[in-house]
Amino acid sequence: MPALTPLRSLVAAALCALAAILPAGPPAAAQTAAAQDVARGPSGLQLPRFVSLKSGRVNSRIGPGLNYAVDWMYLKPGLPMEIIQEYDNWRRVRDSDGAEGWINQSLLSGKRTGIVAPWQRGKDVAMELRSEPADTATVVAKVEPGVVGTIRICNGTWCEMSFDGNRGWISQSLVWGAYPGEYIQD
Repeated sequence: MPALTPLRSLVAAALCALAAILPAGPPAAAQTAAAQDVARGPSGLQLPRFVSLKSGRVNSRIGPGLNYAVDWMYLKPGLPMEIIQEYDNWRRVRDSDGAEGWINQSLLSGKRTGIVAPWQRGKDVAMELRSEPADTATVVAKVEPGVVGTIRICNGTWCEMSFDGNRGWISQSLVWGAYPGEYIQD
């Protein structure tokens, strides 16, 4: 055993010398590229991402295909859904209540919609729609939790949305259909 001690010392010294001349981590460009990496599905589009339902009758299935049983039927066109997985022309989606299922991509639209504070449904509260993206801006309307509207723009903190002819800004933290800090352009 004593014969290995000098060899271990030599290996340790070589590793220390190598560590001293090599950079501490990946180059800055590689770190930047890794930070900008986004998960992409087979379609090449970002996962997860929000979409909306095109039709007023959409079947959600327990698997990706017509041979799988229908688990749920959505009856509201424009309802936002979050795509969390892709398989061929099927998309695994999640709704605002957390229910998941598979929907054919032809029944989904890239049009961005959002639900106002679905977690507050059934409570006697109203969310304020403002004339500008600021807490001090004039209130132009009040919307109840669970109301679906069209997202026009989000600046990372506020979203400009329209609800049956009423248009204004609402805190992005109150919208299910836009990720926190996400920027959306119409």
